Amino acid sequence: MGTRFQDLNLSNYFLFAAAAEDEEVSQLLLETLLGIKVGRVKVNVEHTFLYSSDYRSIRLDVYISDEVEVHYNVEMENRGRETLPQRSRFHQAEMDVMSLAPGMPFLEMKPVYVVFICTFDPFGHGLYRYTFENRCIEKDFSLGDGAMRVFLNTKGTNDVEVPIELVNLLHYVEDTTDEYVVRVDDPNVRRLHERVVTLKQNKTWEAKYMLFEELLQEQKQKGREEGREEATFRILRLTEMMMASGEAGEIARLRQEPEFLAAMFEKYHL
Repeated sequence: MGTRFQDLNLSNYFLFAAAAEDEEVSQLLLETLLGIKVGRVKVNVEHTFLYSSDYRSIRLDVYISDEVEVHYNVEMENRGRETLPQRSRFHQAEMDVMSLAPGMPFLEMKPVYVVFICTFDPFGHGLYRYTFENRCIEKDFSLGDGAMRVFLNTKGTNDVEVPIELVNLLHYVEDTTDEYVVRVDDPNVRRLHERVVTLKQNKTWEAKYMLFEELLQEQKQKGREEGREEATFRILRLTEMMMASGEAGEIARLRQEPEFLAAMFEKYHL
């Protein structure tokens, strides 16, 4: 039996994605986590992955108020660091391909941020935030390609070296409770918690969580012989593509009708 929707921490992939759909919350998250001024944002909802607690990747297409488009890929990570560098490289490449239209000059490529929020220390140095960019080894200067990869660590220990707002938010990820919000008395955490409380009281979101959890569990059980990870990826990729194609209302049929599930796999070449 999985965790009740009302008892989830923000470290849960589904709850984090649902909270980030709110544009004010996305702005707050990005500014606090990255330590930069983002301004008003617009979340391109059809490119936001809102799936179960086993789905890790959430892409937020965000538009800065000065109309310069910046792409952000934000991923909640609870499992381990083994493939994080390679996955961050893959996500960056994927975002670049999606943002560069045929015939578009390379100079028009927009900045990209790949962000992992980890509930463990990904590099073992005790930092709350690790920021990477491409640099020249010989002369130590930035390549200036507009690509940044940022790894956040909820288990950081360098409190005096980073803003207290970052520390409070990262601790909230694993302690998403009323008691913690009262204890830290941080306006950013309080605003985020208001969104989380609203979501947890919403029966529609609770039903979505239960549906995707059930669907994933069925697919995991069914797909053990072919590999759990592959089965999980297929069903989540399918639901992503259906939502992007305006077929979100048909997703419930995937669980109820095996023939429909097979037909959708075939339709989307999965």
